[in-house]
Amino acid sequence: MCGNLTISDPFWLTDKVTGRSCGSADSYPDFGVACSNNSYPTLRSSIPLNNGFRILNISYEERSFHAVDLGKLDVLSATDKCRAAFYNTSVKLNHRFKIAPVNLNLILYNCTEESGAAAAARRNGELAQTRVSCGNEWAVLARAGVPHDVTGKYAGYALEGCDASVIPVLGSSAGVNASDYEQLFKDGFLLTWDRPPGTVQSVNATY
Repeated sequence: MCGNLTISDPFWLTDKVTGRSCGSADSYPDFGVACSNNSYPTLRSSIPLNNGFRILNISYEERSFHAVDLGKLDVLSATDKCRAAFYNTSVKLNHRFKIAPVNLNLILYNCTEESGAAAAARRNGELAQTRVSCGNEWAVLARAGVPHDVTGKYAGYALEGCDASVIPVLGSSAGVNASDYEQLFKDGFLLTWDRPPGTVQSVNATY
């Protein structure tokens, strides 16, 4: 157990204090989770020094779990926004984990102040201003309700003068508002996993 969640195969609990682990470390290391503050499980990020994912619930039958990207919340709370960075959520995930197609996407644009394309999109109501910026150098804008593309092709949403990051979020296209980006981060998104080689359908081990 970790908090109120049962941790079962293929997931296993790591021991952060001693560097040792219990469970299935040798069989499927990608599924190791840490029990942060002895209250909630977290899955590590594949990007060094970037916070991973807090797991809110797990469905072992459907091989899916609901998680929050803690790295995004770190950016929002950072004192020095000029040194903060948003990453595509997909690049933080190990290859065993997939973003579920039921998610929508929030696209964050890091735009220079001179970006005419971003200014036009903001005037047209397509983008919402966020509170992440670096003086007069750049600011982050948000676009909501973008359908998930399993191939990762989002070139049609590119804006000249802006670097884009794609963030999966829950919600319907009719009910998602870009100005609610902070709450969308906190609400998390749905992931699925591929069954590790050698595992069986039934779940036996519990930690």
